[in-house]
Amino acid sequence: MATPESPTTPHAVRARSFNSAAAQYAANRPSYPPALLDAVEELAGRSLSGARTVDVGAGTGIASALLYARGADVLAVEPGEGMAAEFRRALPHIPLVRGDGNALPVADAHADLLTYAQAWHWTDPAHSVPEALRVLRPGGALALWWNTEALDVEWIAEAAERTGRLLGPGFTIAERRANLERTERADPSGRLDFARRTVRWNRRVPVDVHLANLGSHSALLVESEERRTAFMEEERAHLFEAFPDGTVEETYDVHLLVARTP
Repeated sequence: MATPESPTTPHAVRARSFNSAAAQYAANRPSYPPALLDAVEELAGRSLSGARTVDVGAGTGIASALLYARGADVLAVEPGEGMAAEFRRALPHIPLVRGDGNALPVADAHADLLTYAQAWHWTDPAHSVPEALRVLRPGGALALWWNTEALDVEWIAEAAERTGRLLGPGFTIAERRANLERTERADPSGRLDFARRTVRWNRRVPVDVHLANLGSHSALLVESEERRTAFMEEERAHLFEAFPDGTVEETYDVHLLVARTP
């Protein structure tokens, strides 16, 4: 059995950082387009309506709410105290339990669908893959997805370069692309056979919402307040140069992976 991750590792510190910014996260993070849920249904081979669904790393409930609206019978799983509190405040009608993907507090063969929205990379596949296979029913499906910046859009690539300069090694555009490729190899053991789909979409938001969304990412949350404030002020100036009317058009590629169980 792998040794539990120390709570002081950079990965663990970043994972916990969301709890202090849960309300900011809920108010400003992008949701997901209807076409994504259409693709989940297609690749999973079943309707979301009536599907017994466990949404892991549910955060403040962005994906859980969409799954519920499609008729799924949703159980949310979230490790963070602050995120769970925000979830319960916004979505009291959806049950939530505390836990994470490495040790799911869910019975064997419980779920038709197991979902991870922006969350699989916080797990250790050596544990989360066997847990997914344990919790899914025969013929069930595991769906993983990530909203990622469309780096082929010029202003987004320029903004990503500025963020990379602030955050240093690991956050350049080339490293982000490499990280995405590693993430898409979601099961190093090869036990799961993933089908893949990419859905592009966009949203128009005020500059302040865009900046609050950016500031809700863990890499910025763990920065010092001084560095974060200076960066946000500089970024605001760049955004008003690109969008003089104060409305930012964000473009995302949602990368979806779905694996069915035998």
